[in-house]
Amino acid sequence: MIEARQLTRRYGSFTAVDGVSFQLGKGQALALIGPSGCGKTTTLKMVNRLIRPTEGSVWVGGMDVAGQPLEELRRRMGYVIQDTGLFPHYTVEENIGVVPKLLRWPAGKIRSRVGALLEQLGLPPGQFLDKYPHQLSGGQQQRIGIARALAAEPPIILMDEPFGALDPLTRQQARRDFREIEALKNKTIILVTHDIEEAFEMANLIGLMKDGRLQQLGPPRQLLLEPANDFVREFLAEKASQLELQSVTLAGVFPQLIREAPTLGPVLELPSNTPLLYAIHRLGKEGERYAHGVTQLAGERRYFHLDELFQAYKQTLSQWNN
Repeated sequence: MIEARQLTRRYGSFTAVDGVSFQLGKGQALALIGPSGCGKTTTLKMVNRLIRPTEGSVWVGGMDVAGQPLEELRRRMGYVIQDTGLFPHYTVEENIGVVPKLLRWPAGKIRSRVGALLEQLGLPPGQFLDKYPHQLSGGQQQRIGIARALAAEPPIILMDEPFGALDPLTRQQARRDFREIEALKNKTIILVTHDIEEAFEMANLIGLMKDGRLQQLGPPRQLLLEPANDFVREFLAEKASQLELQSVTLAGVFPQLIREAPTLGPVLELPSNTPLLYAIHRLGKEGERYAHGVTQLAGERRYFHLDELFQAYKQTLSQWNN
């Protein structure tokens, strides 16, 4: 879906990005992390040509983006930034509908799309369509920014510190809500963040950068268990135990799920690669509606209670502490 080939960006004698390469398939999410000034945002901006590479290229769907019309390219890539970038004099409906309007969608189709996105993001259209950005909380503004990026149904979403301006509690909730946005499923996502926990929670591929170069690219658990060098090891060391716990999946705690069931049942509908902590959150959030996650194991109904998931969590934590 997306391939970066030896991306390099120089500013005079300073090299901001140096030979960065990666491949992303449809539906994958890549988080670029690293110290301030390591080149992660510059890398992101080269994907949609906000910055032109000095050397190297970006290919999307088998085509070099350098040869594509700029407006067409950017309409295929939703873009979410830290301060949301909402137009203060536009209503919520107008902000979300900016790109569809440029694409000359009929007014009725735009309103329908905006309403559907607001519903998915937990913002009732009747309450929010006519509001202005200054009338929204920081978390609500961020959701509107995500809705705007999704409005024209682009296959690719680029996110630059999307939750950076939120307070810690709102930020944590926003990350969890992110997983449940139906319109984001099957999108190919590149996320820039300085928050390692955020990267582990939201992405299935991590690119850790330093001085413009990729130090390691791989699944979150691989970076933890097989660090490529001392920098990777030290960067993750402070939160290693917490990150390892975050990377534990339902299949890791209940190994039989790998062999006998692709999802945690028709009720909860969580894939077996779902992080255990998220499954606990989801069951607790939904309450009685999801009192049990049901799946078929060896021809028998198997019930995963919230208490059982908590017990698995405690056992896993105890094993690591010992």
